[in-house]
Amino acid sequence: MHGLGDVRFFDLTAPLYDRVMPPANGEALAAGLDHATRPIDRLLDVGGGSGRAAAALTGPDITVVDVSLEMLARARDARGLSGVAGDAGRLPFRDGTVDAVTIVDAFHHLPDQEAAIREAARMLAPGGALVIREFDPEHPLGRAVVAAEHAIGMASRFRTPSDLAAAFDNAGLDPRIVDRGFGYTVAGVANLSGADDANGAAVGADGKTDLG
Repeated sequence: MHGLGDVRFFDLTAPLYDRVMPPANGEALAAGLDHATRPIDRLLDVGGGSGRAAAALTGPDITVVDVSLEMLARARDARGLSGVAGDAGRLPFRDGTVDAVTIVDAFHHLPDQEAAIREAARMLAPGGALVIREFDPEHPLGRAVVAAEHAIGMASRFRTPSDLAAAFDNAGLDPRIVDRGFGYTVAGVANLSGADDANGAAVGADGKTDLG
């Protein structure tokens, strides 16, 4: 049985993951990223696993972040993507150093969802966007997904679009519900005030990385 955020499950299923999961919805992700008010050159795909979502995007330099080393190995070896091992609630990147953050079909697995949103907001440069694709637990197909995950012992926590948008607002992001349905998209735009210090590629004394 597997609990909330259980890394072991994804390590074990990594070799089969891309065979059973459909491609990510690149159009929906692009529509969410269009809400950013700055060019998107650097993007973090948090909980990106095998790089399934990153493969649906074109343009930015993408770094996949995940706690499952086996899933990251798939992203690197099968898709040639950059990968960093990291916890969504405590990410090893400095403030304001990315233009966008995506979390695709993975948010419900995160043990501390509010911390993950705060971390994304912290890392975004002004005008950057956090885009989350999730399953609506109030949709008939969404209820089936909830039941299936609970049946295998996962304590996944699913949020409605309105609930997720409210969480974005609480973290200081300007929320927009991009689309609704079984799979939905919510985008949050970082406040334009403050300095854009997303320059350089050094690791600071705090051990957090500047992307560049």
